[in-house]
Amino acid sequence: MQTAMKPEILSPRMRRGGKALDDESLDLLSHLLDDWFRIPGTAIRFGLDGIVGFIPGVGDLIGGIASCIIIFAAWARGVSYATLARMLINWGVEVLLGTVPVLGNLFDIGWKANRRNYALLTGSLSDPRGVRRRSWLFLAGLCLLLVAMLVLPMLLFGWLSVYLLHAVAGFSGR
Repeated sequence: MQTAMKPEILSPRMRRGGKALDDESLDLLSHLLDDWFRIPGTAIRFGLDGIVGFIPGVGDLIGGIASCIIIFAAWARGVSYATLARMLINWGVEVLLGTVPVLGNLFDIGWKANRRNYALLTGSLSDPRGVRRRSWLFLAGLCLLLVAMLVLPMLLFGWLSVYLLHAVAGFSGR
């Protein structure tokens, strides 16, 4: 008599990682990096990412590498590429603006990219279509903003050039 074999169900991209990439560990990591400590008497919370950023040269690098763990876990767990792009944008904004001395650290404390990315990860696993749709809308809006940032200065420069040429040549614009 043959016994039926049940197929092994693997995660979408990797089958290793175990407890290191589960929700509890990633929640703890994002909490530790972004809001582990609280300033007494206020609602202001900050984590190791905000503290490590004060170390000149390597602080932002260490915080950026630690933040990549959540993005890697999202990739390993099969989050859509649109959501991964959104997570990378959160990470990039934090790393780039975090390099500004002192003000960048204050920005890190307020931005909380790791908590945002963890929320995107858990939301993507519980409602993949909704988060994917919102991520695509976010990316489309970001592309429109970037196009506007490129086109508007060119239009302004063109308008200013025509105005100056008319002014120099003594022509009125009408």
